Amino acid sequence: MRVGFIGLGSQGAPMAHRIIDAGHPTTLWARRPATLEPFGGKPAEVAASPAELAAGSDLVCLCVVGDADVEEVVTGENGVLAGLAKGGVIAVHSTVHPDTCRRLAATAAERGVSLIDAPVSGGGPAASEGRLLVMVGGDADVVERCRPVFASYGDPVVHLGDLGSGQVTKLLNNLLFTAHLGTASSLLELGRGLGVEASRLAEVLSHGSGASFALTRVAAAGATLDAMAGHAGPLLQKDVRLVADLAGSAGAATGVVLDAADAALDRMGHQR
Repeated sequence: MRVGFIGLGSQGAPMAHRIIDAGHPTTLWARRPATLEPFGGKPAEVAASPAELAAGSDLVCLCVVGDADVEEVVTGENGVLAGLAKGGVIAVHSTVHPDTCRRLAATAAERGVSLIDAPVSGGGPAASEGRLLVMVGGDADVVERCRPVFASYGDPVVHLGDLGSGQVTKLLNNLLFTAHLGTASSLLELGRGLGVEASRLAEVLSHGSGASFALTRVAAAGATLDAMAGHAGPLLQKDVRLVADLAGSAGAATGVVLDAADAALDRMGHQR
């Protein structure tokens, strides 16, 4: 497949590198020219607009920040839909509201274009090593067409069901991670109060039944959430809000996980 990639940030850039290195003909576009500089020695084309990128692509991958960014890149003036031919596919790797994907899919379908949601988890290092978790929602045939591209940076690549199911799964993952951050930081604080040094407590717990990825992140950050509050706080706040909105609309009980996530956001100064 000819692949277009938009969103060359800390996670998107290594994804794009993996796609290029796997031999897929690739076109890039970026708002900031500086993000294209690391690709100077790569066999990739650079487009002047999302529409131009889409015109030379079978699959357009989006790894921009939020809902408004996705909508602008897809439907804005000189956006992806202005250039993508009938039969083309848009894959939304961004973490956004499932309804955003469903709304854009309906618009894309009017032009004969398919849209699937494929949010990812793992960060830049996992992308560089080809081991991102890719959570995909959408038509099974379309997903299978795209799987070889996704497999260049993702392992596993999991098809979860209908359009939007990938986003729901990613949001639930982030909700649980946020909750784990809250419980891990409060546990290390409790340990200090009981006379156990935080780094040593974390080292022991990492080998026990209480181990978690969040615990290792909190311990590495000095046993508090202060260091990650500036960058991770707003992103996790957005995702927890989205889950709370989805649960409210569905009438689904959130249980203690939302309470724990709210406590973590409070500790980071980004109340839901």
